[in-house]
Amino acid sequence: MTVLDDRTATTVGPRRQDRRRTELAGYLKACRARVSPEDVGLPPGLRRRTPGLRREEVAQLSGVGVTWYTWLEQGRPINASEQVLAAVARTLRLDDTEREHLFRLAGLSASPSAQADPPVLDPSTQAILDALAPLPAAVSNTRFDVLMYNRSYESLFGTNRTVTPSGRFNSIWCTLLMPPCCNPFLNRAEALPRMVAVLRAAYGKHVGEPVWEDHVRGLSARSELFRDLWARQEVAPPQTSLRVFRHPKVGVLRLNASYLTLPGVPETYVVVYLPEGPGDRARIEELATLPPGGWLNSCHS
Repeated sequence: MTVLDDRTATTVGPRRQDRRRTELAGYLKACRARVSPEDVGLPPGLRRRTPGLRREEVAQLSGVGVTWYTWLEQGRPINASEQVLAAVARTLRLDDTEREHLFRLAGLSASPSAQADPPVLDPSTQAILDALAPLPAAVSNTRFDVLMYNRSYESLFGTNRTVTPSGRFNSIWCTLLMPPCCNPFLNRAEALPRMVAVLRAAYGKHVGEPVWEDHVRGLSARSELFRDLWARQEVAPPQTSLRVFRHPKVGVLRLNASYLTLPGVPETYVVVYLPEGPGDRARIEELATLPPGGWLNSCHS
């Protein structure tokens, strides 16, 4: 059991290390609460005041000391090896994305952080997005900032869409904060938990970075739903998922959001919306014929 000396840290400062430890502690507690004794072959036992495994059970099943695991979950400055964290991840039944998130919070990932400012995209990227018409397509970063989009994508959203305090077009911000009367996103209840889980997985790489902390703090201040979803400590990778939009002229569109990585631009991806059925394809083609710009909302948020 080794105590880390923050003075030896060269990649992150003490304050960011403290934030990582706090996040790590919260994440371990949440994961432990999701695993029942029966899941790992233990009897349920009596007098369990909280759901999930006890700390000593996680320690025993992972082959580590109870004091060491307790300190880890308390966010104390201790050193966790890859082998030990892998054992804890197996005990907590983490999938690949959850395991990667755990490692990043523990400071064991060597992946470089993305820049705080939006990346500079090659002009050819816009040409590629335009060539995908009539399919709506956009380039986003892992904070869900929409960096570039084609005409069909723009047509899905109202012209007075909600933006972040810094003026960014951010899809999770719009989804959470545009009022129901003017929100084009119909299946928010199904899609938002995964969107927030994807955001938290990306956040694990940037704990303590001002731009990310401000983003999470701003969403938390404005949305009770976001606070509830964020508190679940769930993480997930981007994957194809259904989005249901409404449009005042073309009607309801059921589209599958598919994600493609953008070579040479870290933590940025292309999202392309594919129609689920023939009717959705026809509505997409009609969407592409509309004048440039989004539709006019009936209210101003």
